[in-house]
Amino acid sequence: MARKLFAVVAAGLFLASGSAMAQSVLRIGLNDDPDMLDPAPSRAYVARLVLTATCDKLFDVTPDLKIVPQLATGYELSGDGLTLTLKLRPNVKYSDGEPFDAESVKYNLERSMTLPASFRKAELTSIKSIDAVDPLTVRINLNEAMSPLVATISDRAGTMMSPKASKELGDRLGTKPVCAGPYTFVERVPQGRIVFQKNPNYWNAANIHIDRLEFHPILDSTVRLSNLAAGQLDMIERVSPSDLKQIRANPKLKVVGAPDIGYAYMQLNVANGPRAKTFADPRVREALDLSLDRETMVKVVFDSEYIAGNQWVAPSSEYFNKSLPVPKADIARAKKLLAEAGQPNLTFSLIVPPERDRQEMAQVFQAMAAEAGITIKIDTQENVAMLAAGIKGEFDAYLSFWSGRVDPDGNIYTFFTCKGSQNPSAYCNPAVDKLLDHARVVTDPAQRKKDYDEAAAIWLKDRPLLSLFYRNVFIAHSTRVQGFTPHPDGIIRVTGLKLAP
Repeated sequence: MARKLFAVVAAGLFLASGSAMAQSVLRIGLNDDPDMLDPAPSRAYVARLVLTATCDKLFDVTPDLKIVPQLATGYELSGDGLTLTLKLRPNVKYSDGEPFDAESVKYNLERSMTLPASFRKAELTSIKSIDAVDPLTVRINLNEAMSPLVATISDRAGTMMSPKASKELGDRLGTKPVCAGPYTFVERVPQGRIVFQKNPNYWNAANIHIDRLEFHPILDSTVRLSNLAAGQLDMIERVSPSDLKQIRANPKLKVVGAPDIGYAYMQLNVANGPRAKTFADPRVREALDLSLDRETMVKVVFDSEYIAGNQWVAPSSEYFNKSLPVPKADIARAKKLLAEAGQPNLTFSLIVPPERDRQEMAQVFQAMAAEAGITIKIDTQENVAMLAAGIKGEFDAYLSFWSGRVDPDGNIYTFFTCKGSQNPSAYCNPAVDKLLDHARVVTDPAQRKKDYDEAAAIWLKDRPLLSLFYRNVFIAHSTRVQGFTPHPDGIIRVTGLKLAP
């Protein structure tokens, strides 16, 4: 029924006007429905994916994880590491006609630092002040050196939105983003499509070849794939490994992937409100960890296309610690720990989005944990609702993933520091804070790795979350789609994409 309904809606959209039929349209099926389309308060991965189509950043990241200019053309760091000077691209305008200049960069960064709902605060704590030196020069003054700052502004913290629109719309900016990217926002239908039109004034318009973009959140992966095969979608993101064989057998479809730079995890509430009592005792967290067989889960649910893991960076990272192996399941010890903690029959609720992969993973974990006397009650909630529950402390545990950042700081700091803006566990260990703060101010990779290794050893013992595996991020598309290159963060870049007749 859902599959048929989407086909009817899509067909109706193009019969609505003759002009629409003449346009080239790229339809992308999303795994989730985004939260607000505003880089400061948004958390959902899929919001980041959609924002990339309409909002350029100061810098971007290449498929081989190099940081490259986007709205900034370059930067210079002072010898003492306390001043970062950015040079900006000239003759750029936001889609409302307002100029992109140093004052607008200053506004956006300060907004991310001060907006009460911003999740970017912890990423920008080292900034003391920002100066608009001239229209195309921004000087960022730091309290202390911050090694990951350029990497940080190659992501949401460096996403630029029109200051005029921001001031006019206030907290409604996320309902109508106004940026300086390749496409301009047209409409968002609740629980339905998000539509963008090509921006004729885009600074890189010569490399934007498709007239219109539509994002369609379709939570059922079977329906999403069926719509791709039927031609109602042109691309789908985060393809399930169990669907790869079917896609590869279809001559009209292509699937490409890249090793993820993030990690999947089970978030545990250790100190955030009354519900933290379930996992407040570290022995209980260890018992749960030892009840889970990651290798078997990856084999059963993901056809061994993913890699079992327990760290905050993927094995390809230079910061991966080979001396911290994935723990093996140990049911006997898990039972012993639960008895010592006075919870031999532990029961807890695990929030899981409705997507098939995470539901199946939760069911496998449910069966595994039962062998240790642990009862997992699966609570299905949409991804945005799950993340909101996490911030409020209205959860025992939930299943999520982090898509990863090019600098290791982006994979750990905001989650594991006492005042981290994305720390729903409310985990706080001053020793971890000290190490992660130090890793931000040193530039020597060897010293940074030493700091991260020591921090990882602590939080792997504390277990505020259980890192589970590393994905290959698969994106499938029609053979009509040309010029697509996968990135390790899974984000679809629309620059250079074409649609064959």
